[in-house]
Amino acid sequence: MRILNLGILAHVDAGKTSLTERLLHAAGVIDEPGSVDDGNTQTDTLALERRRGITIKSAVVSFTVGDVTVNLIDTPGHPDFIAEVERVLHVLDGAVLVVSAVEGVQAQTRILMRTLRRLRIPTIVFVNKIDRGGARGDAVLRELARRLTPAIVPMGAPAGLGTRAADFVPAPPPLDVLAEHDDDLLSAFVDGTAVPRERVLHALTTQTRRSEVHPVYFGSAVTGAGLDALTAGIVTHLPAAEGDLDAAASASVFKVERGPAGEKIAYVRMFAGTIRARERVHLPNGEQKITGIAVFDDGGAAESGALTAGRIGKVWGLGAARIGDRIGEPHGTAAHHFAPPSLESVVAPVRAGDRGALYTALTQLAEQDPLIDVRHDDVRGETSVSLYGEVQKEVIQATLAEEYGIDVTFRDTTTICVERPAGTGEAVEIGQKDGNPFLATIGLRVEPAPPGAGVTFRLEVEAGAMPAAFFTAVQETVTATLQQGLHGWQVADCTVTMTRSGYWPRQSHAHQQFDKSMSSTGHDFRSLTPLVLMAALRSAGTVVHEPVHRFHLEAPADQLGALLPVLSRLHAVPSSTVTHGATCVLEGGIPAAAVHELQVRLPGLTRGEGVLESAFDRYEPVPGPPPARARTDHNPLDRATYLLRVVRRVPA
Repeated sequence: MRILNLGILAHVDAGKTSLTERLLHAAGVIDEPGSVDDGNTQTDTLALERRRGITIKSAVVSFTVGDVTVNLIDTPGHPDFIAEVERVLHVLDGAVLVVSAVEGVQAQTRILMRTLRRLRIPTIVFVNKIDRGGARGDAVLRELARRLTPAIVPMGAPAGLGTRAADFVPAPPPLDVLAEHDDDLLSAFVDGTAVPRERVLHALTTQTRRSEVHPVYFGSAVTGAGLDALTAGIVTHLPAAEGDLDAAASASVFKVERGPAGEKIAYVRMFAGTIRARERVHLPNGEQKITGIAVFDDGGAAESGALTAGRIGKVWGLGAARIGDRIGEPHGTAAHHFAPPSLESVVAPVRAGDRGALYTALTQLAEQDPLIDVRHDDVRGETSVSLYGEVQKEVIQATLAEEYGIDVTFRDTTTICVERPAGTGEAVEIGQKDGNPFLATIGLRVEPAPPGAGVTFRLEVEAGAMPAAFFTAVQETVTATLQQGLHGWQVADCTVTMTRSGYWPRQSHAHQQFDKSMSSTGHDFRSLTPLVLMAALRSAGTVVHEPVHRFHLEAPADQLGALLPVLSRLHAVPSSTVTHGATCVLEGGIPAAAVHELQVRLPGLTRGEGVLESAFDRYEPVPGPPPARARTDHNPLDRATYLLRVVRRVPA
């Protein structure tokens, strides 16, 4: 039996979860499709999801069509939960992108389609809600071609738009788009020669699986119109999972949750080989023993003794597993496809006695969403979390209250900046000289790197000059220390070079006992590195950069005069302004901190007709005095305080 791991993606409220319910009903998994409004769907299992009517966590459910087992992953549509979508992308064999026939292509639709095409994930487009008032057919096709990709292949047309009787009428796929990727079809198209239907469908399947074209179906998840054609298209045109059963085990953890007893459950996609219950597997944090496996089948997860290549399952016993971890042999890369959160807020318990419980709860939530990035300031007793938006803040607040019994408040949301080196700086500390109490010598040079390059660590000393463990200690500490630069923000895009090294070899007394006071240890290098690195960074200087979003704004042309002064006050910089009849389209950049205010003010400025799309684009230097972020480390910028905290004394 073939296996297809399928993602359902869309802008919020386009009908992803309703489509999932209809597919399960058509496959005989459930007797009646659940309703998002009634809160009885299979995949929105959280009480908060059912109450708010949105998907917050990705969910997996399975059904069978003929000889194909489909593991369907329903993902959130709200941009505040884009991290959930990102974690799913690298485990998919194919995707269905849902578009509303009423609203058409929306902001999140464009972001998702760009990513699916960039990753070359075979994708089918389903235009939903053809039974709703205001539903459109040809106009939506034109939007798809103009705003998503011209490589769309309509598989038919809707009939009875906007009525309860609306349906999908299949038709042979047109040759023009397919001919662009097939020379034989191109010749036939130019000559007007008839092409056998089987030949056209073969080309469609081949090109869809190569992510060159995207079949488009119309229908309604509520009435079931068009679902038979869509289901046939999914199992015919999307590729099945591949994987060598006899190869070494290779898998990826894409979701983590807690069970009823608090046990950690890892959702795993197998790319090759097999893992079995009671066997030990290799994770980045060491070996772990699998205590149980459940494989998705017929709407649920059934206990199994093994998880084989191509399948998705739930695995117990991996207490150290984190989202993104590889099990066994590596498979591909875990690159980020969407921008990291650009906002943060301090979260505080209403009851002072809940501080410890709050930190524990947030740590557990961070297991399920690592980009929450919990930061605790021991000095101020404050805990902050990273956010994509205000809705995510509300969800965290409700989750803490309902699942952990902790009432919290949030402070105002602030922007997360980064620091980049302004120049080159160097520093050296000689072991036990000039106030250095550690048995270690370290020299470091910090240089700027191109935007997006990340942090690179290099050696300018001989690799054999001291034990490898000491070099590892320096490199790991460099990475950790750069989480907080001169102004408290993470330092990005730089090269750190170790220019000098020295250590004290292992020393023993007459009775052959190891004497730590006479020998270098990893602790010496981990303790000294922050002092040297921050001294080098201070010499180089840093520039604080704020996140900037690119925006696409459509508004009535007669309101342009009212819009431009507001954009100017929000430090938005339009790069182009185009007028199409009564509508004007502005594109440009806007600081992330100003996006929410623009969203709030836009309806009043445009008579409710304005449509704003924004997404992270780049970092730019902050104008004026650089903002500072409170430190949560031992503050190596203050040598005396740092040494007091690390060695409990300040050397003379």
